Amino acid sequence: MLYIRFAINQFFKKASANFIVPKDISILMLFLYPKMRIKFSSLLVLFFVSFSYSQNLDSLLTVARSTKDDSTKIRMLNKIAFSYIFNDTDKALQIINEGKSLAKTAEFNFGLTELTNTHGIYMDVTGQSDSANYYFSRALKLSRDYNFKSIEVMCINNLGMFHWNRSEFDEALRYFFEALKMNDNDGSVHGRSVYLNNIGLIYQEMNLNEKALKYHNEALEIREQLNLETDQVASLNNIGINLKDLGRIDDAIMAYKKALIIAERSQNLIDYYRVLDNLANAYYNNGDYNLAIEHYLKALDKPEGFVADEKGSLSTFSNLTSLYNEINQPRTALNYANKGFDLIKKFPHIEGMSADLNLHAAESYYMLRDFKKARTHTAKFIAVKDSIFSDRNAQAVADLEVKYDTEKKEKEILKQRADLAEQELTIQKKNYQVYGLLGLAFILGVIGYLFFNQQKLKNKQLQKENELKDALIKIETQNRLQEQRLQISRDLHDNIGAQLTFIISSIDNLKYGFDIKDEKLTSKLNKISEFTSETIYELRDTIWAMNKNEITFEDLQSRISNYIDKAHVYDDNIQFSFDVEDSVNQQKTLSSIEGMNIHRIIQEAIHNSLKHASATEIKVRIKQFKEQLKITISDNGNGFDVNSVKKGSGLTNMDKRAKHIGGELAMVSEQNSGTQIILKV
Repeated sequence: MLYIRFAINQFFKKASANFIVPKDISILMLFLYPKMRIKFSSLLVLFFVSFSYSQNLDSLLTVARSTKDDSTKIRMLNKIAFSYIFNDTDKALQIINEGKSLAKTAEFNFGLTELTNTHGIYMDVTGQSDSANYYFSRALKLSRDYNFKSIEVMCINNLGMFHWNRSEFDEALRYFFEALKMNDNDGSVHGRSVYLNNIGLIYQEMNLNEKALKYHNEALEIREQLNLETDQVASLNNIGINLKDLGRIDDAIMAYKKALIIAERSQNLIDYYRVLDNLANAYYNNGDYNLAIEHYLKALDKPEGFVADEKGSLSTFSNLTSLYNEINQPRTALNYANKGFDLIKKFPHIEGMSADLNLHAAESYYMLRDFKKARTHTAKFIAVKDSIFSDRNAQAVADLEVKYDTEKKEKEILKQRADLAEQELTIQKKNYQVYGLLGLAFILGVIGYLFFNQQKLKNKQLQKENELKDALIKIETQNRLQEQRLQISRDLHDNIGAQLTFIISSIDNLKYGFDIKDEKLTSKLNKISEFTSETIYELRDTIWAMNKNEITFEDLQSRISNYIDKAHVYDDNIQFSFDVEDSVNQQKTLSSIEGMNIHRIIQEAIHNSLKHASATEIKVRIKQFKEQLKITISDNGNGFDVNSVKKGSGLTNMDKRAKHIGGELAMVSEQNSGTQIILKV
């Protein structure tokens, strides 16, 4: 499927309308004159059609009509009708109606939808805009009813073009955005660039240049990725136009130059000469008159056989006349003015654009003090302007006539509605009987629903009662577990705690009751005493954790602080610090297992620093990131190589405890650079 591209001489705009076109058409380019809105009815040049296709449409039509397969015949008729729209509109309509009639008979909905869309194009080309809107909308409805996505997006785009032609920019934007969204869901990257480009052009029409630039730049990026050089030239031109309108002339010139390079490389002569003219305009606006003249002359220097745009050429002659007047060369200016007048003689239909040329020519004659010819061209300038004004008045009168015809039609519609109202009264009486039966059925339905709903409420109530019983059983079980837990903790404290205290007391009695001179024995007894004391502390921590289902952070903080105070007594040469940031939620709760394991990891880390690090500072810091605690235990001691050190039971236990509570434990250390233990939980 190909996209029909529209190029506007005035701004070198590029938009796209989606049509069903023959597969053997390589590219279909349609050009519009400057200062005209994009209308199918204004199409001027149709080219780049393959020779075998353009050779004889009538023979293709004969082949199509002799085809036995209905679906193939309908598709061929649609393609041929589309081609005839730009050659013979009467024949195009005949073929469209022939195809639609066959599609309805054969119940070929895809072909009917295609032909309805083509019918809309025909109506727009022949200037019947209201009918065009009807057929585009009808084709859109059919495509949605039968889920023909490929035709749906074309109809949406064509409706956008329709509203654009009528300067209904908000509606046009709505359709183009809808087409873009649909393409993003099911379409191609190339299609996305087309709709981005169309949206940019609408914003360009609305003089919202910053927004237009955004969409043109997005379209350009896609076209560069796909190496679509012709489309790149169009996007760069549109970007240049908007930059120029924003007063960013130098940036616009850079965009035009880049477009020229691509157009020349791809031998895209049509775009090349249009860009040259735009670049010359930019130099003119920038005050670089010599460069502007140079590029205007290049734009006029087209190769032999090139189909020139007479309106564009007339504009260039007018600009050259003005430029040479600016640099005080009125005779040279008149040379180009006369070329412009010769062009008007050759193409009389462009005389309506000669106002500026006459004004600049009058200026040249005034500079040469030829006042008679100056006044003549001034009078021609005024006459052309008056003609344009008269055309506008004629258009206003035509609009009034349309309004009158519309009001007349509305009166006829009101009369028809009155007739319909009388018929509806007759039908309404019969409807009342039907409504009565429906009302009775509704009441019975409501009663049934209420009965069903009441039964449903009873079932819910029974379910809640069962859930309450289950909750009570669960609470009772938890209470029993808590009682058992308390009993175990009391037994641990009363029995094992008392026995451990007895061991410490016995060792102390041995040391002071006997004169033990063996230092090894004394050392052994001291170690046993210390180990027993540590066991008592760990036992107390275990009992503390067992007595609670949940441990608050405040409680955990108190336990850690007590341990650090005891560690400080162990070695008063070490500076301890314990810092809890304000970000930590003091009311945060932990399970007893989490609290005990965190406490044990901190204890083990501090113990390792005291025992092995020869540190002078030990710091414990706690932060909170969202719901996660980050606990850092650091010292400034000897440190060690994390990769080569053999992990002892202390480091291994810390790692196991962290994993047990779903945390992460990291160790950071280097020789002579201290150690950090980081716990995230």
